[in-house]
Formats: sequence, C-alpha cells, structure tokens
Amino acid sequence: MKLNEISDNPGARKTAKRVGRGIGSGKGKTSGRGVKGQKSRSGVAINGFEGGQMPLFRRLPKRGFNNFRFRARYQTVNLGRLQLAVDSGRLNPSEPVDAAALVNSGVVRRARDGVRLLAGGELKTGLEIKVAGASKAAVAAVVAAGGSVTLLNAAPAEG
Repeated sequence: MKLNEISDNPGARKTAKRVGRGIGSGKGKTSGRGVKGQKSRSGVAINGFEGGQMPLFRRLPKRGFNNFRFRARYQTVNLGRLQLAVDSGRLNPSEPVDAAALVNSGVVRRARDGVRLLAGGELKTGLEIKVAGASKAAVAAVVAAGGSVTLLNAAPAEG
C-alpha cells in the first residue's frame, strides 16, 4: 500500500453541489436562492425581524430570572435504578450510598454539582443515602423501605 493509493470508503465523502455554474446544472443563475429580495443577497441576518413591527420577543413582558450561568446542575437518580444496582451487586446495601459510590458503581456517569434523588421506581432495600437533594416522595419511599436520607447541603427537600 502506498500513500497515493489510500482512499475513503465509497460514499464516505459526498461532493458538494457547485452552485452558479449555468442553467443546465440545476443550481445556476440564482444558485437556489430564489429571486431578488434581501435573502437572495449575502450578509443577511434577520432572525426575529418582523418588517419593522415590534418583534414578538420584545412585545412579551419580561418575567422571572434565569440563572443559567451559575445554577447548580444536579444529576438525578431514581429509586428504581438504585434497586437495580443493589440487585446486580454493584451497590453494597450495608455501606452509605453517596455520590462517589454511585459513580463507582456506574449508576451515574458523573456527579456534577451533586446528586438529587427522585421517587421513580420502587426501592425494597433499606439504604443509608447521602445526597445533595431529594424529593419528598423519594424520602418517604426510602424511609418506608427501612433506610434513611441525609441531605448534604441546605437545599430544600421538595419535588
């Protein structure tokens, strides 16, 4: 094999349609842009423009606050996933279940800013769980199964 004999798999690279190469090409003259108007020319950015009318996003009232940059991003875990991990032997029910244990057992890929426990599924094993947050229904289900939930930070435990 030589360097000049190496090629891609058939169909791996699709050649782009060359525009503006005569009417016989199928993309000649206007190059698929239609006829006239601002959008047929280059350098157009008119997203949200409504022809001079007040755009919709400016007509609607400003409301609320979205702290998208500094908000806490929790990794959610349902009770059913915990039970599956216990049943398969990946989680030891006698040891406390915290974010590190969940990552090591493969229940979650990464803990992010903490783990939040949700009440999806059914928990039959009593576990001692230490998480950043939990819904009221999840706490009730864990306590009913004979376990306990400890919240690591002062975040309210509500759904």
